[in-house]
Amino acid sequence: MRQSVRVKTLKIDDRDVGAREDQTLLEVCRENGIFIPALCHLDGLTPVGACRLCLVEVKGQRRLLPACVTRVEEGMEVNTATERLKKYRRQILELFFSERNHICSVCVSNGHCELQSLAQQLGVDHVHFPYRYPRLPVDASHDRFVIDHNRCILCTRCVRVCDEIEGAHTWDVMGRGINARVITDLNKPWGESESCTSCGKCVHVCPTGALVEKGRSVAEMAKRRQFLPYLTLMREGKQ
Repeated sequence: MRQSVRVKTLKIDDRDVGAREDQTLLEVCRENGIFIPALCHLDGLTPVGACRLCLVEVKGQRRLLPACVTRVEEGMEVNTATERLKKYRRQILELFFSERNHICSVCVSNGHCELQSLAQQLGVDHVHFPYRYPRLPVDASHDRFVIDHNRCILCTRCVRVCDEIEGAHTWDVMGRGINARVITDLNKPWGESESCTSCGKCVHVCPTGALVEKGRSVAEMAKRRQFLPYLTLMREGKQ
């Protein structure tokens, strides 16, 4: 028998809203049509607060809080679109572009990339930070797929979908900070992975052009993610 869930009341951008006590601020905002950008978050996967684009201001808190991992509380007063937040979000996006080699005009995901879309939506038309231009490899050893580390933003969607949905845990993260990189099977080439099931879920949850399917054109790069919410509901016994 399922336990009853209490309802919390709070203010978001001066709007009175109600939410279940087990919900996050990001979930409540999206239910109420309040836009908050995010790149690491994807419905159906465990939230990790990696990209920090969903930062919000909460009254009484000195620091900004990531909405995707912050649970609602009774009487909360939240601001999602102050000038301070808009400035931080643009800076975070600029850092994503400067850290790796994101060149939209020659990317296979041009027009189907969440990083590109958010940059356009938030008004990022140039980057104030110096580009690092790292020399990162492209692994095309897999029969069906390619990973281009130059376009990876370390959102860890691939890691989580492979672990939580497929159950293979082929992907993980190696290194720290600026040197971090997603890897397969203790840094083996993807084509030599013994755990990869070649299901393609990691490719379809990637927000950029880091993970792609061989032979796909730009028009075919739209990702299919319908399986995530459905599998999550089934796993939690809600259907």
